[in-house]
Amino acid sequence: MRIAQVAPLAESCPPLQYGGTERVVSYLTEELVARGHEVVLFASGDSITDAKLIPPTPVALRRAEGQPDQLAYMTIQLAQVARSAVPFDVVHFHWDYLHFPLFAGTGQATVTTFHGRLDLPHFPPLVGAFPNMPLVSISNSQRRPIPNANWHATIYHGLPTDLLPFGEGSGGYLAFVGRISPEKRVDRAIEIARRVGMPLRIGAKVDRADQAYFEGEIRPLIERSPFVEFLGEVDDRGKAELLGGAAAMLFPIDWPEPFGLVMIEAMATGTPVVAFDHGSVPEVLDHGRTGFVVNTMDDAVEATQAAMRLDRRAIRGIFEERFSVRRMVDDHETLYRRLVTERQPSFALGAQS
Repeated sequence: MRIAQVAPLAESCPPLQYGGTERVVSYLTEELVARGHEVVLFASGDSITDAKLIPPTPVALRRAEGQPDQLAYMTIQLAQVARSAVPFDVVHFHWDYLHFPLFAGTGQATVTTFHGRLDLPHFPPLVGAFPNMPLVSISNSQRRPIPNANWHATIYHGLPTDLLPFGEGSGGYLAFVGRISPEKRVDRAIEIARRVGMPLRIGAKVDRADQAYFEGEIRPLIERSPFVEFLGEVDDRGKAELLGGAAAMLFPIDWPEPFGLVMIEAMATGTPVVAFDHGSVPEVLDHGRTGFVVNTMDDAVEATQAAMRLDRRAIRGIFEERFSVRRMVDDHETLYRRLVTERQPSFALGAQS
């Protein structure tokens, strides 16, 4: 098949450090190419890919100078997709809805994966205005705010099985990996580690929007907690070392998590996860096997102690079975074939009907 993958522009594909959506788009793209599909990736110019790369910006916008306007470059990207000379079988968008007016009703087979939270007031009227746009969710819980949208599949994320090696968890510490923000609740992770009596290593980025929160609430908390080590943003090698050496990873979120890629990254290293019961968490974790799903801080402390007794080899095996890139791409190929079969008679993008 001839497939277009349209990635966000905040990070490269794959990201150098933090970046969930672009990371998943990269894994999907490269496996599709390896399977013989003709893939064009619309992503930042510093992306690394075996697909044909069409970049609307030379570098990922988070790393560009001058804080460029993301909407402007997304508009350029959208024009590139629409004007492409390639008659795609499927165009797969990985950002929310900017393309809806242009592609609705064209007959072009498209699909849009929503990667973020959908419990925002604009989503019900938005999807209601474009009822025929095919959509994919990354967890069943993500769908709840708009259950009657045109959902075609739920496809869980997957990782290459050779990306993160198995770790013995012999470092004697707990880990928190991801992003410093109010909804990720690193403050809870610090409190859990204090009560369990173990060191906590934090590998996390701080977005500009969360800088004041970090400086005002989290940095002082870290400075008065001698058992906490803040590593900042980590790359893939640093993440592998951090997760692989951790006795358990803490995921004490306080928001409707759409998926939580770091949970399966931890599972890939064999590291059990202790996570609060929000959003996708009970779909991703096998309670009592790959970690524990909790509702209170007392439960989290108890579960963290219990998680260290779980079988790390079994956790790795469950990851390989449920969350490999092979399974993720199998699911996407099935979806793409169905979309091509079901689509209306189409015409080339940019042509007159």
